[in-house]
Amino acid sequence: MTAFDKTDIRSAEAGLKYFLFGSTASAFTLFGLSFIYGMAGTTSLADIAANLAGQSLSPLLFAGMVMTLVGFAFKIAAAPFHLWAPDAYQGAPVSSAAFIASGSKVASFVVLGKIVLIGFGPVQGSADWHAMVTGWSPVLAVLAAFSILIGNLVALVQTNLRRLLAYSAVAHAGYTLLGIIAGGREGFSATLFYTTIYAFTLIGAFGVVALVRRETGGDDLQNFAGLRTRSPLLAGCMAVFMLSLAGLPPLAGFFGKFYLFSVAFRAGANHGLLWLVVLALFGSLISLYYYLIVLKVIFQTRGAETGSLASLGQNGLSNLTIAFAAAVVLFLGMAPQFLVTRILGTLQ
Repeated sequence: MTAFDKTDIRSAEAGLKYFLFGSTASAFTLFGLSFIYGMAGTTSLADIAANLAGQSLSPLLFAGMVMTLVGFAFKIAAAPFHLWAPDAYQGAPVSSAAFIASGSKVASFVVLGKIVLIGFGPVQGSADWHAMVTGWSPVLAVLAAFSILIGNLVALVQTNLRRLLAYSAVAHAGYTLLGIIAGGREGFSATLFYTTIYAFTLIGAFGVVALVRRETGGDDLQNFAGLRTRSPLLAGCMAVFMLSLAGLPPLAGFFGKFYLFSVAFRAGANHGLLWLVVLALFGSLISLYYYLIVLKVIFQTRGAETGSLASLGQNGLSNLTIAFAAAVVLFLGMAPQFLVTRILGTLQ
């Protein structure tokens, strides 16, 4: 899918990088799980947890656990294992990039959460700042911290919207890990809620990118200049998506972040994950700048008066799909319990 556009050398480059990094990630995951199987003697997550409950965290078990987590870090584009993401997001066809950014990431987080919370539950450890205990929790906390910092800081200097969204995705992977680190049913539900709304947001944003790219031939920020005059609908929807990613109310991204941060804040003894919550809040403040830069280009920068841009309003089905995604983001921001209660019900 990443290398589907055979006329674009960047698509071939993105496909090669995605294949190499994906193969490496799968190798790490399988090698790590083979260690776990050797220690537990089973592939059932419940039986693995039962067997690990009576064992100390041996070096071999810890190595297998770390390799498994590293493999999933590649899949979710968590720093420092995110190097494939910017080229894949920019070089792949827009539809493929949207799927990688949404569906693939949701599936990876679901599987990661089930493995660590069910199978590795007895060796969770602690990421509390005042009492760290070796386990998978501090490993994920380090990945989350790196992702939030690197993703947001590098996104500040991007001039291509797809690369900006790629580095933004790295930061959002860090935010999403907070729910898994917090653990428990509520922590995992916060992760599932956030990945769901993030998927709708990214699908809508990449839909706008696809239409603008079709009409202008590019997806740099300058290609979005004056979009509000060419297609007020697309400009308005893009504002919804960017502000939701920034975590501003009353959009779904605000409640998603609030849910994640509050769960992490309450986790551990004496608010032990407070350091990670503060870092995530700081990262959200940084992200607000580059999301507003995108909106500044769309609403305040004058674009070239080209006739082709007028056809943006003629893509009826595409516009309807984008508007639906924006409506979902708005609805889940004002009525988040509609999805939260259903997620919690499935986790009983």
